[in-house]
Amino acid sequence: MPRTPEAQAFFHAVYAAVQEIPEGKVTTYGHIAKLIGTPQRPRQVGTALKHLPSNTSLRYHHDNVPWQRVINGKGIISPRSQPEGARNQAASLQTEGVVVTTGALGELMVDFTEYGWFPRLLPSEEAAGVVPDDSDEDEESA
Repeated sequence: MPRTPEAQAFFHAVYAAVQEIPEGKVTTYGHIAKLIGTPQRPRQVGTALKHLPSNTSLRYHHDNVPWQRVINGKGIISPRSQPEGARNQAASLQTEGVVVTTGALGELMVDFTEYGWFPRLLPSEEAAGVVPDDSDEDEESA
């Protein structure tokens, strides 16, 4: 089923924002949602990344959007329907120098204090002179 123009615009905003995460850093679904102006939609960020195309002829695809750099707000690589999915994400992060540890329940974790990326604005917006909206200053970034 084709996406609505609104959904397509949302997916593209997610992909463009995720492309700005530096190598060796991670952020959260919630932070990407906040950066693109939809703080109430972190789950939809995950959905967009889940449906990232593998077709490299498209503008955004699995090879040019570093999907692996987005994890949940607890610093855990979100489990998937197939266990190798989380392990593949951890392996991709480890090739970038991110240390992934295993928690007491077997969850794969990343330390936000060392590897977290939580800017108030996307670097592209900062370079364009966008002024941050300080109205949500007290909200949690993750």
